[in-house]
Order: sequence, then structure tokens, then C-alpha cells
Amino acid sequence: MIPLAKPFLGDDEIQAVAEVLHSGWVTQGPKAAAFEEAFAAFVGAEHACVVSNCTAALHLALKAAGVGPGGEVVTVSHTFIAAANAIHAVGARPVFVDIRPGTFNMNPSQIEAAITDRTRAILCVHQMGMPCELEAIVEIARRRSLPVIEDAACAVGSEIFWSGGWEKIGRPHGDVACFSFHPRKVITCGEGGMLTTSNSEWDQKFRLWRNQGSSVPAEARHTSKEIVFETYPEPGANYRMTDIQAAVGIEQLKHLPNFIACRRHLAERYRSLLAALPGFETPEEPEWARSNWQSYCVRLPDECVQRALMLSLREKSIATARGIMCIHREASWPEGAWKCAPSGLVESEKAQDRCILLPIFHEMGEEEQREVIGRVKEWKNVVLE
Repeated sequence: MIPLAKPFLGDDEIQAVAEVLHSGWVTQGPKAAAFEEAFAAFVGAEHACVVSNCTAALHLALKAAGVGPGGEVVTVSHTFIAAANAIHAVGARPVFVDIRPGTFNMNPSQIEAAITDRTRAILCVHQMGMPCELEAIVEIARRRSLPVIEDAACAVGSEIFWSGGWEKIGRPHGDVACFSFHPRKVITCGEGGMLTTSNSEWDQKFRLWRNQGSSVPAEARHTSKEIVFETYPEPGANYRMTDIQAAVGIEQLKHLPNFIACRRHLAERYRSLLAALPGFETPEEPEWARSNWQSYCVRLPDECVQRALMLSLREKSIATARGIMCIHREASWPEGAWKCAPSGLVESEKAQDRCILLPIFHEMGEEEQREVIGRVKEWKNVVLE
């Protein structure tokens, strides 16, 4: 089987986990703090805060931004449902804008029309690792005095050309960036998330809220020479990351530059191989962006039926996925639970219906890529006969 994605976990990660288990401290503690420090240094952020997953990160980011009941958040429907669920968790409503077909990212030209007196934030997504048009988005947000939350779930290690130089997504360029360490991401802890920000007040709030609102982390209480009684000044949640996960994250981060170099090479080979198949459209990488190619999304010719091609590839032991979902089409988000920009969501729906994700992972070889494209070509030829 050629899988859609495959995490790379080796002896370094196994040894790191063993050390944590032998230490006796397995909940959030010194390894989590070390992971935060290493991650902040890698992306160039002032503050980094680990949490249990990216949905938790989005929830805390929206809460820190002051988004609450009755508020609206401008975002995209063409993304994983977690974004809308996080908006729902703070009592707000998403306002969806459409995407650009080439990059699958938010179309900034539609943002102004989606902003109302209820708008409290803009939540942009770096879809499948491809940086979105942050410069344009941030300019609109600053002019309208709105915070920008970057859903960077897929974008660890991706870069953007900013102020004359290349910078990592997560610096951040908006107000806060949220990352995921799910197994389908470029690096993984099994599960996990991270918030990065330059706002020290927000960072302190994240740390308070992730730990049930406790004023003192458990590690600080247990290592203090004094008797420390914690207080709970604000309601919070259990959004902690364990030291077991953090130990894996530290080792994964060391491998990240190599992972990205490999994936960029794979993406370029896919582009070259697909150039020989008329009608198949490969994703665009703007000159100001460097994607980590977390996923590789291909737009199909009109004569190709998405489900039929996916089934054919599965029968040949090749895993695929449909184009990224559209939240507004899900039963959990009926009309009335969301609003839409006047221009509609035509490109978002086309991207879901007319695209598939091909396998891409760190250890994928040239022979496997040629097998994938060969099977696609074989099926296309049969369809056209």
C-alpha cells in the first residue's frame, strides 16, 4: 500500500520517550517547556505555548482576541471543520469567504465585503502548508483594527517573504499562529498543538487557560522549596500537552528541515510528472511563498470523476483523499449557523469536488511517485477510450 501520509518516528523519538517514562514525570512539565523554547527559536517567535491539539489552540486564540457571543469571524469554509468548531466554542459565528483556485487559500479581495460591525477577528488558513496572502490580509485587518489569527495547522516550516527576507510561518505575522502535530502533519507528537505570539499578555492567558485556570503550574508547585497554594482566578480547560508528547516533538523538530527538503523535492517531481497529463492542474506556489507541501492537491480534468478515480487507485493499493472539505456543506453547520460573503463560495465547492490529494510523505521514493502517476494516467486513458 502507498499511504496518503506516513509519520517518520525513529530511534531518537523512542529514546526520548523512554527517558521521560523513566523520569516519572509524564504530564506537562520540563519537556513541554523545552519544546516551547525550541519551537519559538525555530520559527522566530517571542512566545510559544504548547497545548493538547490545534483545535484547543484556535479556541484559546479566539478567546484571547476577545471573540465571544454575538461576534463574527471572517474565515474560509474550505478548511477542516475544527476552525468553525473553535469559533462555535466561543459563541461566535463564522463568515465564509471564497478561495483562490490555484493556492486553495483565502481570497483577500473578498474580506472587506464580509466585515460588519459584529466582526471581531479574521481567521486565515495556510491551507495544506501553502502560506496565504498574509500581507494583504494583515493590511486589511490593521486598517479595520481587527486581530489576525493564523490557522497554521499544516504549515510548520513553511516560509513567507516578508519585509525583505524569508521568515517562518509562526513568527507570527498576524497576532497569533496555531499549529497542529497530528500524524498527518509534517512533524507529529501523535496529537498536540502550539500557539505562537509576540503578545506577552496573550501568552500568559494561554498558559492560564490551558491548565484549568490554575495560577501555578503543577511542576512549579512540586519543585518549589516552599508550600505553594494555587488559585483559580479564571475558568479554564485541560488543554495540556504531556511531556511524553513534547519529548517526541523536540526530536521531530530536529528533523524538520530535512523533512521539508524531501517534500519540496517530491512536490517538484509530481509537478513534472503531471505536466505530461493534459487537463490535470497542479497547485500554485507564489514567488513569495515556500510551502512545506504537507499535502499535494491536484485538480482533475472535467472528464474525470473524483470518486471513481479514487476507487481505482485504492484498488491498486494507492491511498488518496478528496479535495479539502467545505464546512458550509456539513449537516452540523446548516444555513443560519454561518454567513457568506456576497461573492459566494463557488471556488471552495469546486476545490472539494474536483480535486484529490495524492500520497506524499518523507520516505516516499521516485518509484512510488511514478507508480501513482502511472496509475492515474492508466485510468484516464481508459476513461477517454
